[in-house]
Amino acid sequence: MIPVVTPDEMRAIDVAAPEPVDELIRRAGAAVAREAIDILGGTYGRVVNVIAGQGNNGSDGRDAAERLAARGLGVRVFDAMACPPELPAADLVIDAAYGTGYRPDPDRPWQAPGIGSAAVLAVDVPSGIDALTGICRSGVLRADRTISFQALKPGLLFGRGATMAGDVVIADIGLDIGSINCHLVEQHDVERWWPARSIDAHKWHAAVKVIAGSPGMPGAAELCTAAAARGGSGLVSLSAPGCRPRTRSEIVQHAIPVGGFCAEVLSDIGRFGAMVIGPGLGREDQTLSAVHACIGEAPVPLVVDGDALFAASWSGNGPGPLFRDRDVATVLTPHDGEFGLLTGRRPGDDRIAATRAAAAEFDSTLLLKGPTTVVASPGGRVLLVDRGDQRLATAGSGDVLAGLIGAGLAAGVEPSDAAAAWLHGAAAALGPDEGLLAGDIVDLIPQAVGALR
Repeated sequence: MIPVVTPDEMRAIDVAAPEPVDELIRRAGAAVAREAIDILGGTYGRVVNVIAGQGNNGSDGRDAAERLAARGLGVRVFDAMACPPELPAADLVIDAAYGTGYRPDPDRPWQAPGIGSAAVLAVDVPSGIDALTGICRSGVLRADRTISFQALKPGLLFGRGATMAGDVVIADIGLDIGSINCHLVEQHDVERWWPARSIDAHKWHAAVKVIAGSPGMPGAAELCTAAAARGGSGLVSLSAPGCRPRTRSEIVQHAIPVGGFCAEVLSDIGRFGAMVIGPGLGREDQTLSAVHACIGEAPVPLVVDGDALFAASWSGNGPGPLFRDRDVATVLTPHDGEFGLLTGRRPGDDRIAATRAAAAEFDSTLLLKGPTTVVASPGGRVLLVDRGDQRLATAGSGDVLAGLIGAGLAAGVEPSDAAAAWLHGAAAALGPDEGLLAGDIVDLIPQAVGALR
């Protein structure tokens, strides 16, 4: 996992460092100079423009400029506050104007100069990007590469920061980040977390019960159950209120009424490792009441998705007591609108803080969907997944994710390990850039899991 620190956390880490600031600047400057030479492919005849601000970020850039000049490169240094609108021709621009310290000034917003065809190396974050949120409120140089010290910053993973940073490398300058509890998930993490089926497994191994679908939305149940099966569940049982979706033949189906079905669907729940409830259930009053009862009474790990999130919010007491009273793991999977239903407010700019607060409020693991998905546990641990892209922006992909999470929970994956979200994105990445359907993602899950082995 790659550590992710907020600007405030980074400042506290800097202050706590036993080394003097000048030594940290020298280490950072050396790392910047190395990356610059790597981008340029050498030093002979190369010209570099350095935009340097007044803070430590600018000092890092100035130190790098001195090192590059000593290696024989042509180096020009420009003050960020007096930068001309067009820089003279160069092979590389080092953007050390503001970094993590950038705060937009409405009277004097940062406006990036013209740079011609030069490559760009950003120091910590591209200047003009909010290092906490990834929001860009002014001109910014799109970086070919960003060098971030010791850890990633959230602004490199969210908003425009994720698209403006280019390739991101992390330079170790000797700071202590052992107390950080926010990390970006990598493939080798998922390799450890996602279990392989043992040679003596049987069909009830990691069995998943799914309560999903309705006469108007049978497809949600089809996608959710298929994803659970493709994700490794030996047996998937579907109960769809008032309908019988066209599931794959391997899915076991049980007819249940539109309402009052809690006791019936939980009658054999002891045989299942997890339950998924909510995809495509609809919002009939009697269905919502039965879903609410199922959430409160299910004695197994539970994924609450889609209309089940609405059902929990529909309660007069709000969703908090319902989730907090559960004795086993609960995973909530809202998009921004459903997050607003649950908490009374949309996530806002700081998605990490919003997700962490909601997970604590509901004493549940909360997975906030997005281009970078945030998974927070009640204890404050946060895992980020940036594996997905525009291919996941298709109807039904959330139903696939819910089924995959259910399969993981049933197999013993920790609720906050974010492995299913990573695999969900990895499966989509195996498909075409255009025209990928949610059902295609389902069929690519075994290939994504196989790539871990």
